[in-house]
Amino acid sequence: MNSEVTQSPVAIADLIDRGLIKLGHVVSWVYAILIVVIITQVILRRGFSSGLIAIEEMQWHLYAIGVLIGIVYAQACNAHVRVDVLHSHFSKKWQHIVEILGICILLLPFLFVIFYHGVEFVAESFRMSERSLAPAGLPLRWLIKSVIPLFTSLLILACFSRLYREIVLLKRGE
Repeated sequence: MNSEVTQSPVAIADLIDRGLIKLGHVVSWVYAILIVVIITQVILRRGFSSGLIAIEEMQWHLYAIGVLIGIVYAQACNAHVRVDVLHSHFSKKWQHIVEILGICILLLPFLFVIFYHGVEFVAESFRMSERSLAPAGLPLRWLIKSVIPLFTSLLILACFSRLYREIVLLKRGE
């Protein structure tokens, strides 16, 4: 099923969105890996009464990666949740204006704060060579924490793509 929403062509935004959507398709395979990891943990725990902490932590890491790239994918496809009850009653011009204002006033400032603090979060984790608190847990905790600023930056890119698209469509009168 193709979840990409049909929209008026805007060359630069289309190029960025296609790249982010392709990345989303590639990273979505993390869910297949997650299923294998979960099944392995269940078999070890139920069948052999010996689950592994590292496998349990790997589940959280894979799930986090899938969710974060899913958010980027939804933004690139313009398939994210919004209050369509109001939005659908606006004229096209006002729909574009509301999108532009929402991105500039609400979304981008929030994402910049998440990115800024996410980088600090990763740097501190790297500095102290953080690892799982569990004795048999995963090392290199900074590696999974680095997913936060990485995917936040991709989401910022998707937002700038959407912002550019909305401005172009507003100017075109579409």
